[in-house]
Parts: sequence; C-alpha cells; structure tokens
Amino acid sequence: MNNMLSRILPIFLFLLISFTVITQVNAEEKMLPFALGANEAGKLSDKTAAVKSALEKNGFTIAGDYSPFAGIHIIVVTNEQLKKAGASHDRAGYIAAQRVSLTERDGKIQVAYTNPLYMAAAYQVETDLTDVTGKLKSALGFERFYGPAEGKTVKQLNDYHYMFGMEYFDDYMTLAEYSSHDEAVKTLEKNLAAGNTGAFKVYRIDIPGTEQVLIGVGMKKYTKGGAKGNKYRDETYIMSEIDYKDIRSSAHLPYEVLVRGDEIEALHARFRIAINFTDLAMMGDNSFMNIMSTPGAIKELLTKVAGGEEEEI
Repeated sequence: MNNMLSRILPIFLFLLISFTVITQVNAEEKMLPFALGANEAGKLSDKTAAVKSALEKNGFTIAGDYSPFAGIHIIVVTNEQLKKAGASHDRAGYIAAQRVSLTERDGKIQVAYTNPLYMAAAYQVETDLTDVTGKLKSALGFERFYGPAEGKTVKQLNDYHYMFGMEYFDDYMTLAEYSSHDEAVKTLEKNLAAGNTGAFKVYRIDIPGTEQVLIGVGMKKYTKGGAKGNKYRDETYIMSEIDYKDIRSSAHLPYEVLVRGDEIEALHARFRIAINFTDLAMMGDNSFMNIMSTPGAIKELLTKVAGGEEEEI
C-alpha cells in the first residue's frame, strides 16, 4: 500500500499543479467582445432567415430582433444556461441576452455575435459559459474574435472603467422605483408600447427564480425638428461615430434596461459603450468627444421610458 501511494502521490501532485497553472493561464487570457462567424456574399434577408434557423437548431430561443438602420439586422437570443447565469447574482440578468448581428458591407454580409465569456466577465458573472460560446460557434461559424486593438482579462473586465471619473458596472442608473416588481414591469411595458417616448421594445427575457426582467430598447431615428429630435441618442449617429472599423461591431445594439425588484435600472452609457469599444479615443475623429452628449441623452430617454423623474441634460 505504501509503495502504491508513493507512486500515485507524485502523479496526483503533478496533475494538481498542472490544473492550477492552466486555470491561472486562462484567467490571464485576454478576450475581445465580439466574434466574427462569417463574411460572405448574400442577401441580408436570406442570411437573416438562415441565421435564425441555425440558432434555433442549436438550442437558442430568439427573444427578439430588429433593424436599427438600413443594412443591419440584430437578433437577440437566450437559452436556459444563459438564464441560469442571469440568476447568479442580483444584477446578472444582463448576461441572459446574447446579440447576433448581420451587417451589409462591401457586397458581403458580416455575421457576428457577442462573446459570452467577455460579457460574463464585464457583468461580474462567474458562471462558465464555454458551452454557450461553443453553441454560437456551431450555429454561426467562427473566424476570429475582434473588437478593440487589445483584449482584456477576466480581472480587468470585472473591475472595468474607461478612465478615472467614468463609471464601473456597479455605477448603474436607477431610472425609476415602484411599489412592486409587477408595477415596475407593467409601467415599462406600457410606456414602450405607447410609442411616444422615442423608444420601443426589441425583446424581453424573464430570469427564472428572480425578480429580474431584461428588456431590450431600440431608440428611434432622429428627425431634425421632429418630436423625437435628439441626434445623440440616435443609433445611426452613435454607431457612425464609434463603429468605424472594417468589421463592424453592430452587435453592440440594442441597449437594455433591467427591472430588478421594484426598481428599473440601466447600465450607464459611459460604461455600456466603453466596455465594447475599450480602445475608442477620447478626442479626435471617431472619439468619445463626438458623442459627449450621448450618455445624458440616453439617460433622459430611458428615464422617460421607465416612467421616472426626468432630468434636464
């Protein structure tokens, strides 16, 4: 018996050390927010139908979809594993939605999607979503991860903010508070359905076992002099300033609000934008300076949608 232990113990210790090293390496691996599945010729409508079918065949539920502007279609998906991850802490509901984009560019359709592992780290979710990533790759293909010039580690994403004075994940906006969870959800749904706030519902995902409801919000196109008129919350304008690389990051859209208990919240735009565009310059062409008024404009809009007390921007 002692001889057997003396032979097995070194092997066990070697495996334990190897596992620890691998875990540490993975923890230090730099990730990017988006994955390019394919970039091929085709019609947007045909590709969209094929992508939806492939997603459903790989176990995803399509929570909603929309075209924020010409040449782009966004599909938002979820599944049971993502919903379970959404219940892992009281603000984890954001992870339940993964966004898929189809973008027409240079005669081809770019099919891309959010990287669940990156998003989980950004939302401080510890659930392993490797299987979800694999299913997205199986459904949509995989050429490479992309986005900023340099990726971020799990640790960096857990505690991310763009720069001193700008918001973290925990610096969210409380848009409105109600007497109950049910009232909060019903008010938000009613305001979005009314169609007079400048926003509309793209999807809704309820997180089982919690009082979390995630609702995707599209922002209506700016019309000069029109009733909706604030170009800084127009998705066309925002993306024209921040999404300028050859492979587009259209899956940044749509924005979302989270009903959590009797409160309605949203991620601050200076975090929500920066987490997907970490290398966006502060000044110059295609910079934060050009959308300096966007965070305030988005807050104003989402507060109105939530039925909260509006503030001047």
